[in-house]
Amino acid sequence: MSGTVVSVGLVQISGQPFEVDLNRELADRSASSAFEQGADIVVLPEMIIPGYVADRERLMAIAEPIDGPTVGAWTKLAARVDGYVVGGFCEADGDAIFNTAVAVGPEGLILHYRKVHLFDDEKLAFQPGDLGFPVVETRFGRIGVCVCYDLRFVEVVRIMALNGADMICVPTAWLSGFDEERWDDKGMPPQARGAVLQANLSQVFIACASQAGEHGGRFFLGGSCLVDPYGALAAGPLPGSEFATHVTEIEISAAKRAQVRSPLIAPRADRRTDVYQIRYQGQLL
Repeated sequence: MSGTVVSVGLVQISGQPFEVDLNRELADRSASSAFEQGADIVVLPEMIIPGYVADRERLMAIAEPIDGPTVGAWTKLAARVDGYVVGGFCEADGDAIFNTAVAVGPEGLILHYRKVHLFDDEKLAFQPGDLGFPVVETRFGRIGVCVCYDLRFVEVVRIMALNGADMICVPTAWLSGFDEERWDDKGMPPQARGAVLQANLSQVFIACASQAGEHGGRFFLGGSCLVDPYGALAAGPLPGSEFATHVTEIEISAAKRAQVRSPLIAPRADRRTDVYQIRYQGQLL
């Protein structure tokens, strides 16, 4: 390898519904294990702290502000290991609650994201995200974050890629039911195959960490994976119904190289912005 090397830890665990203290301890212990295995960046699942639930009344009682105990715990861990933690929890902001994911480094909160595309009964509990699709510079490269169902909307990955993301971290709670198939013959849930396609099309690494197994009456598909910007699996899929942790070393600068495949094939430069454009926050991309 040449260029900047970073080790990415995928932590596939599940949270018990509404058991925030238990789940926070599990997340801390599991992320710590990934850092001990050499990870620089650890990705935890969607809503790992409250468990993946959509009972607004009960969530209101356990939701926390952005400067609450979860971000505090992850900041303490990140400072101790000099790394980065990405994961999801239920955020309270006034009378609103959000399905939120953050990136936390040794210096504290570096990226704050609220899930834009709410899935199924999430719409009965959460407000839609209102912070856009932020991308942040780290010492390893530029990182973006989205959550689970956001990957079904191709504009999400493309916007972050065009804004310079080298890797997109995706806390997920992949569920059965949206697609007829649970896993293909390689153990890939359909959602993971979508990540593979988008990583190739937008020339970014995509790191997905899902909940797994049956919890709270829901069946999670696992299948956590890390995809390179050529659409190849760098790690995973992790087992469909089991807890697992996997740490993989990547050369993050490959995301820039993937934008030019040959002297006459440059998928990023070949975009026909004279014919079509993406408008994001008033800017044409």
